[in-house]
Parts: sequence; structure tokens; C-alpha cells
Amino acid sequence: MTVETHPPAAAPAAPAPLAKPARAYALGVLLVIYIFNFLDRQIVNILAEPIKNDLGLADWQIGVMAGFAFAVFYTVLGIPIARYAERADRVKIISVAVAVWSAFTILCGLAGNFVQLLAARIGVGGGEAGCTPPAHSLICDYTPKEKRASALALYSMGIPLGSLAGMVVGGLIADAYGWRVAFFVAGAPGILLALIAWLTLPEPRRKGMRKMTAASAADSPSILNAMTELRSKASFWWISAGAALAAMIGYGHITFYGSFYLRNHGEGLVAMAAQVNEVLGVSFGPIGFLGTTLGLLIGICGAAGTYLGGILADRSARLNPAGYAIVPAVATALTVPPFVAAMLIPGAGAALMLLAVPVFLGAIWYGPVFASAQSLVEPHTRATAAAVLLCIINLVGLGLGPVSVGVVSDVLGATMGEAEGLRWSMVIFGLVALLSAGAFFMAARTLKAEIVS
Repeated sequence: MTVETHPPAAAPAAPAPLAKPARAYALGVLLVIYIFNFLDRQIVNILAEPIKNDLGLADWQIGVMAGFAFAVFYTVLGIPIARYAERADRVKIISVAVAVWSAFTILCGLAGNFVQLLAARIGVGGGEAGCTPPAHSLICDYTPKEKRASALALYSMGIPLGSLAGMVVGGLIADAYGWRVAFFVAGAPGILLALIAWLTLPEPRRKGMRKMTAASAADSPSILNAMTELRSKASFWWISAGAALAAMIGYGHITFYGSFYLRNHGEGLVAMAAQVNEVLGVSFGPIGFLGTTLGLLIGICGAAGTYLGGILADRSARLNPAGYAIVPAVATALTVPPFVAAMLIPGAGAALMLLAVPVFLGAIWYGPVFASAQSLVEPHTRATAAAVLLCIINLVGLGLGPVSVGVVSDVLGATMGEAEGLRWSMVIFGLVALLSAGAFFMAARTLKAEIVS
């Protein structure tokens, strides 16, 4: 018996990039959306200790709530939403996603126990699954190819800037009003932002979609064709492995930065907060001071690293596309010495200052990685490529990072005490950066030959 197959329809021509003013506005709105994406995702990190104490949780439960539960539903829903985004209105998908995750962030503040908080975090993850894959696809339509890494790096600045906002907002509001109010404040603006995106963001496909028939929609590349395209790209999988390991370090560490400094440098933080209060005439508590300090450090240094990574990748890729992988490989490897030093140095101020270096270097990979994934596939597969990449990054990075750091912390803490157990757990996972760098170097070997768009 012969099964007749039909090749996928020819890929539609990519739309012309937006004019510079329209592109600047659209990228600005998407950046703000991504800032709130990470604010709502990461605010839980500075709130980990008060949540732990209020609800009586262990470190592994903090890790599951902050990472694993979020990541599982993020990854499960990410690919089907991305497949829908290949042919649907991406702006509307993003707008609905913003409203959903914002509503569930508010519900986090109403949780009375671990199960309720876990369920609300699952809802946040489900909502956020509808944001980045269609956003990456839109950005590639908005932007000329030669500026792709810079544009995606600009969007990715939402990661450190959102983390900054989450740390500062969470810390200050938790000090003044408690951790529950912090969730309310974080979630509420997203409802308005969803409306702004729905009404003002351009969708380059929209004119064509009015004419699309059921038959033409059926001609969209199938998930089988999309995965076949990705399966043939060895560099995509090495890039994904490197990014997943880098994310495992980043998510695992940021979940416990607040707890690490409060446990290991508590007295130093109280003294530093008192000095700041005296000089500036403010009334920081230790959590508010730490949240503001970590937020500024992660936001400023992370944003600078992210932006620089995009520029370096675009410039190096003009000479050799392998630069998309070499830039993050070198930067990731260089994070190890300063991070280990930051974890082991005794003074609170010195430990915070040293942390700025690995935060800067550890953010360089965002733009190059996302740009390479978009360049390795045809335009009609870009949202799917982004979703698969994010599936791997979040399942390994966000799913395993926080809970792994928490489990190792609990195990070591049983003999070392909570403070030292967490310190050495952080150090152990910091060394994973060497494996990440190795994966990026492996991708560099085949990247040039496999880029198609």
C-alpha cells in the first residue's frame, strides 16, 4: 500500500521590516511586556524567605514553587501555542497571555498554603507560555536581518530589568505591607498592559489573514515538518543545551540569592541598611535593602550584559555566523571565578559587589542564542523554533535549577547548617557554567553551515 504525501506549501515571503519609528514603538511595548513577564515570574525570589517562614516550607518546596511547577506548564503549553502563532494573530495571543499571567500573579497573594500557591504559580507559567515564541516571531518580522540579534537582545533585556523590578518591588512592599500585597501590586498593571498591546501593536500578517481561507490555513507547515527541520540542525541542539545549562545556573541562583544573603550576611545587611537609612533618610529593612540592592545589581549589570551580547553577536556574525555561539561560550566560561569568589568572601558588601561580574557575563548569551535559533529555520517555523528552544531552556533551567539547588541545600544543610548548605549548593551549580560553555563551543562548529534565514 502506498501512502501519498504532499510537500509543505512554499513559505510565504517575509514581510518588509517596520519603519524605524513604528519599529521602536513596537519593540518598546514588547520590552515592557517582557519586563512584567519577568517581574511576575521572579518576584517570588525575594519573597522566598517570608513565604517560607509564613507557610512553613522547606527549601525544596520553594524550588518547586518558584521553578518546577512554573516550568512544566510553561513548556507543555509553549509548543501548541507557538504552532497556533505560526498562522494566527500573534498580537492577540500575546495580549491574552499577559492578562492571564497577571491575574494568576494576583492569586498568588491569596494563597493560604503550599498547594494553593503552587496552583497559582502553575497558572502564571501557563499564561507566560503565550508570550515569547510569538514575540520572537514578531520581532523578526519587525526588524532587518542584520539587526536581529540586537533587537532580540533588546527584548531580552526584559529578563534583568524585570528581575530588577521584582526584587525592588517585592522587597520594599514586603517590608512595608507583607509578601501578599507584593503579589497584588506586581500583577495588577498587566491587565492594562494587555489592553495596550491588543489595541496598538502591529501584526504584519493581519491584512493577509483577512483573506486567508481554511484551505490556506491548512497549508501551514505541520509540527512534523517543523520538527524535521529542527532535527537536522545539530547546532540548534547544542545551542539549546548550552542555553539550558546557563538557565539552570541563572534560575537556580536567582531563586536563592535573597535567602543566601539573609542567611550568610544577615548582620552585615542590617548594618548596611542602617547606614543607608542614616545617610539618605529612608527606612529600609533588611529585606527591602537587599531586594533593592540585588534588583539594581541584576537589572543594571544584567541589562548591560544582554545589550552588549546582542551587539557583539551582530558584529561577529557579519564576519562569521559562528560568533552567535562563540560569544556566549566565552562569556559563560568567564562567570565561574568571580561567582565562586562572591559566594565564599566573608563581607556582605564585597560579596554583593563581586556578584555584579558574573551577573554581567551571565546575561550575554540571550541575544546571540535567540538570534541563532531564529536564523537556523525558515520564517514560517520561527515561532516553533523559539518554543522548542524555550521548552528546553525552561524545562531544564527553570524546572530543574531552583529545585536542584534547593534539594542540595537541604541535604548539605542537614550537616552544615542552613547557611553553609545553601552556600555550597550555590557554588556547586556555579561550576555547571563550564559545561554550558562547552556546549556553545560545539554549536560553533556547525552553525555557519546550517543558517538559512
